[in-house]
Amino acid sequence: MTAYDVIVLAGGAAKRLGGADKPGVRVGGRALLDRVLAACDGAARTVVVGDRRATARPVVWTREVPQGGGPLAALGAGLKLTTAQYVLVLSADLPFLGPGTVDALLAAAGEPGSEGALCSDPDGRDQPLVAAYLAEPLRRELALIATEYGSLAGLPLRILTAELELARIDAGPDAAFDCDTWGDIAAARARIREHGAVLDEWITSVKNELGIELDVDTGVLLDLARDAAHGVARPAAPLTTFLVGYAAARASAGAGPDEAAAAVAEASRKATALALRWEAESAESAGQGGDAAGGPAGGAKPDAGREGTGTS
Repeated sequence: MTAYDVIVLAGGAAKRLGGADKPGVRVGGRALLDRVLAACDGAARTVVVGDRRATARPVVWTREVPQGGGPLAALGAGLKLTTAQYVLVLSADLPFLGPGTVDALLAAAGEPGSEGALCSDPDGRDQPLVAAYLAEPLRRELALIATEYGSLAGLPLRILTAELELARIDAGPDAAFDCDTWGDIAAARARIREHGAVLDEWITSVKNELGIELDVDTGVLLDLARDAAHGVARPAAPLTTFLVGYAAARASAGAGPDEAAAAVAEASRKATALALRWEAESAESAGQGGDAAGGPAGGAKPDAGREGTGTS
């Protein structure tokens, strides 16, 4: 895996949001900044250029000089606190950025002759704040720009990117989706509730809220819930999955995430097998035309007429 640091720019004025605290705006129950931090949690060092706030994981804070000096000044301030060969540069308003895009950017930045890589959106526009750069060319060009213009304040990022040999990657329509307006926020909130994404988004949010670092096969748990609801009773589904989690926690106490995930899988297997046995018993009884005790549909025992009477 490529070693890298990350700089997240989180100090903009958010004028199109009416001056709202954009990094703290929640999408899917998580602050936009935290969603970005989750996508790059493999960084050796994370520098956030912006006002201090609570974050889901530790970061190093700094501010551009002067404050409000724009993205190039913010990038320069963040770069001073990094040491890795590669630097990932991100804005703080990317709700759908994922580790796959981070890996793709770092891989492209490492190609021979490349000084970095950035995302292109579906319209072909470069996104210099969804990018990975080689640190030394970045430092070189920022120093040259500061010398030429007197400072980095107020300058657009295109002055920098025009001087670097950058690869472009197409990360799809979501990776570079940023939230500049309340309409963008509403669209992002609606998108995570779409059928194909809502479960993954919800599970990720729950794990983040509970401080759980565990990758489990959600399909196995969903199958277990289905089997418990169908083979036993509908309320059995949530109760069974809770008990599976409790049993897995006990079985993997003190173990690592891989062992814990394996414990969830094993507990799910056992509970699923039990639910299927219950279902099979019900089907067997129904097939015999009797109740759960094996008697006829009327409920009388086969020998009820003789029991205690002595008659034949």
